[in-house]
This record gives sequence, C-alpha cells and structure tokens, in this order.
Amino acid sequence: MQKQTLVLASNNAGKIKEMKEILQPFGITVHSQREADVSIEVAETGKTFAENALLKATAIYQYLHCPVIADDSGLIVDALNGEPGVHSHRFAGEDATDEQRCQKILEEMQAVPTEKRTARFACVICYLNEEGKAQFFTGYCEGKIGTVPKGKNGFGYDPIFVVGSKTMAEMTEEEKNAVSHRGRALAVFQAYLKNGKEYNHVNK
Repeated sequence: MQKQTLVLASNNAGKIKEMKEILQPFGITVHSQREADVSIEVAETGKTFAENALLKATAIYQYLHCPVIADDSGLIVDALNGEPGVHSHRFAGEDATDEQRCQKILEEMQAVPTEKRTARFACVICYLNEEGKAQFFTGYCEGKIGTVPKGKNGFGYDPIFVVGSKTMAEMTEEEKNAVSHRGRALAVFQAYLKNGKEYNHVNK
C-alpha cells in the first residue's frame, strides 16, 4: 500500500488523536481540518451515523478536493431504546461537558439492573477519494453501562462504558484502540486502501 495523506473532517481533539494513532502504523498520515486551514462547523442533521459522516466529509471535500475521511459515532443503550445514538454529543445539551453527558446516562439508568445495562458504541467512517466518491466502513464495540464513572483516559462516554472488566477510560490507548468501534472501523478502512476494493463493510 502506498503512503496516504487524508484530511479528517473533525475538530474533536480526542477523535483526531485516536485517528492519527491508529492509522499512522499503516502509513496513513491524517491532518485535521484545522491543520488543513478549514475552520467550518458542519451541522449534523442526518438521521443516521452514515448520513452525518457523509455530511461532514462532503463539506470539507468541497473546500479541498482531496481525500477526506469523517466519522460519526455514538453510544447505543438498549435500556434507553437505542438512545442517545446519533444525538450522543447533544444528549445532555448542546454545550454539555463529557462529565455531564455521562451523568445524564447514569441518572436515566439508575433503576436498570446489571443484566439489562447492555450497550454498544457504533462508528461509521465515510471516505471520499480524490474524485469525491464515497465509501463507508462501520465498526461496533459491545459492552455495558457501569454504575459510576471510572478511569481518566479517553473521552466522551468512555468512563461509563465497560468492556470486560474495565471501562474504556481505564484502558491504555493501545488496549482501547484494539477493541474500540473506531479502531475496528479504521482497520477495515485501511484494509480497503491496501486491497483497493470497493465495498461497504460492517465490523463487529
């Protein structure tokens, strides 16, 4: 696989850091949209993760006309009928902190027993090539919602999302990237770049 340079349609520091760390070993250099001198915020008005990822990727591509990736991801909680889903970032309010978002989930699940606290993270990556053609890559991470926040690593809902015996915020970067929804989606994406195949893939 030839070395690739991509622009990531995001201003999320945690997401940018993860994308760079996961893709760098495969010879893929990721520049944030800020590093590419694009300072727009895209309204995430889609009804699905794929729609939002495409909206973000398209907006940046229209400025730069170069290969772009964008992802949209979120937490899907079974006991909350799939919420917060595509509304994960805004679930506790537009300007809420990560701590406030986690707290809102815990409050809504106070009476939910352990066996019914199942949840998953989902990530859909949209890749636009030099011609602007879109491909999508999806990854999931199954887990459960804890009862109290634990750990100081990661971001978002990581302190309350338990995989095995640890929350994602208790994991090292290497541990998290090996099992996370984003890590799994990016693994399929880099395999697509290596093999040159056109397909949309779901990785569980």
